[in-house]
Amino acid sequence: MAETYPTPRFGAPREPKQPANPGSRLVLMLDFVTASHARAVSFLVLCALLLFLPGFFTIPPVDRDEARFAQATKQMVESGDYVDIRFQEDVRYKKPVGIYWLQSAAVEAATALKLPKAELRIWVYRLPSLFGAIGAVLTTYWAALGFVTRRAAVLAALLMSASVLLGVEARLAKTDAVLLFSVVAAMGAMSRAYLSWQRAEDETHPPWSWPAIFWTALAVGILIKGPLILMFAGLTIIALAIQDRDSSWLWRLRPVWGLMWMLVLVLPWFVAIFWRAGDAFFADSVGGDMLSKLSAQESHGAPPGLYLVLFWITFWPGAPLAAMATPAVWRARREPGAQFLLAWLIPSWIVFEAVLTKLPHYVLPLYPAIAILTAGALERNVLSRSWLARGSAWWFAIPAGASIIAVVGAVMLTRQPAFVAWPFIAASLIFGLFAWWLFDTNRAERSLLNALVAALMLAVVVYGIVLPSLTPLFPSIEIARALRNVTCVGPKAASAGYAEPSLVFLTGTQTLLTDGSGAADFLRQGSCRFALIEQRSERSFVQRAEAIGLRYKVGARIDGYNFSQGRAISISIFRSEGTE
Repeated sequence: MAETYPTPRFGAPREPKQPANPGSRLVLMLDFVTASHARAVSFLVLCALLLFLPGFFTIPPVDRDEARFAQATKQMVESGDYVDIRFQEDVRYKKPVGIYWLQSAAVEAATALKLPKAELRIWVYRLPSLFGAIGAVLTTYWAALGFVTRRAAVLAALLMSASVLLGVEARLAKTDAVLLFSVVAAMGAMSRAYLSWQRAEDETHPPWSWPAIFWTALAVGILIKGPLILMFAGLTIIALAIQDRDSSWLWRLRPVWGLMWMLVLVLPWFVAIFWRAGDAFFADSVGGDMLSKLSAQESHGAPPGLYLVLFWITFWPGAPLAAMATPAVWRARREPGAQFLLAWLIPSWIVFEAVLTKLPHYVLPLYPAIAILTAGALERNVLSRSWLARGSAWWFAIPAGASIIAVVGAVMLTRQPAFVAWPFIAASLIFGLFAWWLFDTNRAERSLLNALVAALMLAVVVYGIVLPSLTPLFPSIEIARALRNVTCVGPKAASAGYAEPSLVFLTGTQTLLTDGSGAADFLRQGSCRFALIEQRSERSFVQRAEAIGLRYKVGARIDGYNFSQGRAISISIFRSEGTE
């Protein structure tokens, strides 16, 4: 990965007069890894793996989106149909096919490598998200090189890798980490075209690499999540055109050839799905999913300002520094670098705040712009000295609050105090405390590095230790384990009152989701059948069983908590007589 610009492009070049905190081991480590691109990239990949892998293999399938994506992919592999997208018999046309192809490739590769029951291992389906998150970290570094020095670009990438929101998405088998990768690649290529135009470089023969990356990334983004990536690029272009009163720099992106290339990549599947399902896909994805977000879709409505509030948690540990960088960024808003990054950030953020449907991950593709702006202000030593500096206490507050919640949650749900997590909790608190106590404008870099270590320790606690131990939150795992322990061959199941996608993923595509009466009828149809009856559906099951003369036995009872519905559940496993 070659450094395109040897000097900072976040405003005027300004190198530090002397190394910051030469006695700090963390700073000395940063000095070492930023000596070359190869070291920087290797270091970022290592940090990303350390931050993303805790819990990656051990957290069970998470309802509902992750389990839905994984189950639809599993059916794609089972059927060999890589055009249509289905969850059991229902079509699933909310998103295009890109993520399902990537997950299918992961499953097929794991199967080819002889991994036992690869199709039932949720971490296999998470691999595209892991690679997408790592790719997003590296493309943040690459994009940042157009604005800041290599050292600040590494810090911007570290801010992204440690952010809470990207850490969550890297562990979920869904679209958002891969979408982020494509957005950052596209915006990084666009920024190079724009900044080279601002500096009047390469006017006769601009390189083809930027258009190739830009249009390919747009195509990938469209196949992953539809036209959303076009909004990020389009609003940025419109904002820059209004400010500059000139958009001739777009010709550096070879729009005619690029648009044709993008259509070559995306049209085949859209034509295939139209041939298969008519306009059903476009009606569901555009009308049923995208446009419905203008209202409060699926009870996810919230007023404007929610993303600004959530930012303090979802972009931790970078959020305090971002707040301190805001005054300097605003003063530099007319500089080409800051102007581009703000055009990337502000228009799309306003759109997301205005739309009624709000989910935390919607603004994730805007975080790299914030990370680069923050790293630029840190590099130039222009962080605010006002009351905003008090936000450094947040570096300690988040580990303290998260640790208390994790331990209390473990005690309440498992009756275990999670002692194995306590050393990591202590380390997170210590490094968070150091980040807070040592902070001032001359030690901001050192404090940030301490906060990043605190984030790593916290990831081990929350994702690696506590979440996998909270078995009551994942009742589908216990149900699937109980069905695997039966002695009959090919058990079939029907579930009444509990219809989470993770159950279908773990117990089989043919699992029947029904009511109590339907489960009794199902149990009557043969041996090696099991009815999974949630307590609220038991009465209708028993009444129907008596009416049809069904003889059955009661097996295990599984107690848990359905966090998708926010209530405790108790599921009994009934089997027909003669079934063991």
